[in-house]
Amino acid sequence: MSTFVKLGKDANQALGIGQFALDFLSGALGPGPSEKVLERVRLFHTDSVLCGLSALALGTNAPTILRAEALEYPDPDGAIVFGASERVKAEKAVVANSSAVREWDSNGTNFGYRPELGHTAGEFGHNDFYPVVIAACQQGGHDGITALKAMVLLDEIRGRLAEVFSLKTYKLDHVVHGAIGSAATYGALLGATAEQIESAIGMFVAHYIPWRAIRAGKQLSDSKGASAAISTEAAILCMKRAMRGFVGPRDIFRNPEAIFRFFEPTTEGAARWKEQGDSPFELVLSHSGDDFAVMGMHFKLGLYEHQSAGALQGVIDLLAANPSLLIKDAIEKIVILAYEPAFGIIGNPMKKDPKTRQSADHSMAYIVATLIRKAIERGSLPTGGGAHDEVWKSLMLTPYDYQVADSAIYHPLTRDLMSRIEFAHGGPDYDAKYPDGIPTSLIITDKEGKAYDSGLVMYPAGHARNTTANLPDILRHKFNLLGELSVPVGANVAGLVDRLESIGSLSAESLASLYDVEIGSRPGFE
Repeated sequence: MSTFVKLGKDANQALGIGQFALDFLSGALGPGPSEKVLERVRLFHTDSVLCGLSALALGTNAPTILRAEALEYPDPDGAIVFGASERVKAEKAVVANSSAVREWDSNGTNFGYRPELGHTAGEFGHNDFYPVVIAACQQGGHDGITALKAMVLLDEIRGRLAEVFSLKTYKLDHVVHGAIGSAATYGALLGATAEQIESAIGMFVAHYIPWRAIRAGKQLSDSKGASAAISTEAAILCMKRAMRGFVGPRDIFRNPEAIFRFFEPTTEGAARWKEQGDSPFELVLSHSGDDFAVMGMHFKLGLYEHQSAGALQGVIDLLAANPSLLIKDAIEKIVILAYEPAFGIIGNPMKKDPKTRQSADHSMAYIVATLIRKAIERGSLPTGGGAHDEVWKSLMLTPYDYQVADSAIYHPLTRDLMSRIEFAHGGPDYDAKYPDGIPTSLIITDKEGKAYDSGLVMYPAGHARNTTANLPDILRHKFNLLGELSVPVGANVAGLVDRLESIGSLSAESLASLYDVEIGSRPGFE
């Protein structure tokens, strides 16, 4: 029996996505995702929630503003924002919670890579959209196992779109794919028809496309972190309107004036579909077994831009093997080679002087220098783990490593190390290996002129293709670290983590209060 549904170029893919979402959640297509898949999405959900709660506890700007805004829209039939028990409009709960989840830029990442089908568009994106599922489940009275399956569905739609259409190529923001998946999943959970889901997707694509202008510039703004949240708020509104009878543009993937065919024109099928023609891509969506998009998504083991993960693994490997580099002033020069788009996005020389947290976490020089500074300050590193797991845990980058208020981003040792970093494009050989991996290499030269070469790093700890790290163990450390920042001092952090990790066994009533967590307060962070 087939474990996937194929939506061909000559099909109405928006309608097909709507029908797939309904059939997936009803179980009509097959037995559904395996336990391995459900476990992975559970970890991504726990990761995202603890990122969000800690961002609110530390008073970050955009999540705090959007949460306060959400509480101004009470709705007894709505959903719950982090740290509250009163229900609000679903789209407001989603924009607030998704913004919080995304703020640290520390939750999961997809790479848009499925070479066995030739689907290698390489669009990246992030696991920012689970608040959509929880909101819909709270509204529809669904239980925890339904929520997990719906998270797999949402990730499947956005992840497979990322494999076949590169938004970044056309300066469009990657959150478009997530917003489409959000509309479909939200509608399917709340009883929309396939036609209504098609209409909502068409409305979003026609009315609400975000450009990468939100990510441009030397110093990034709140818009960068809130992009997924704001787009998804619009997607939920589109779905609600469609369910009330509003009719949006049909068959949007074949519409010649929508983004897909506008940027990737097609003429095939034009005779059949008159002005429409075929979509630029086929879409293959899994419904059962192990082969789901979420299985190829990458965990960030701390706070850093995902493109820097290969460099971090290389640094950790070299420092663990060469303790002499942990002496202050031992390092003379660090040369990092990486691929595009890493070189252009986080290696840009303009980002060697970050002044905001959002800019620092998109600066390869800052990220690497901060990790090395922490290692030097420790003086020695622990041992253990196939990918030096204990070092990952001991040096894990936290929100405080990007703090402006206490001048963390101006730390003199960090700035000195940054001045010693040279970042270069590895050329075609490196580019060809992305997005299969995160191809990066480093050479650290000490004061005596001795060079230490990391060799090529492809699959760092946290990457879906890494086979050496004890991922659950490292993630548990991250969960506890962020959990301690999320709740009042002395609160039961382990209990919070266990509660989130038990989502698959929760009743509808328990799921309804999952985000009703007492959030701690740590003023002065920003």
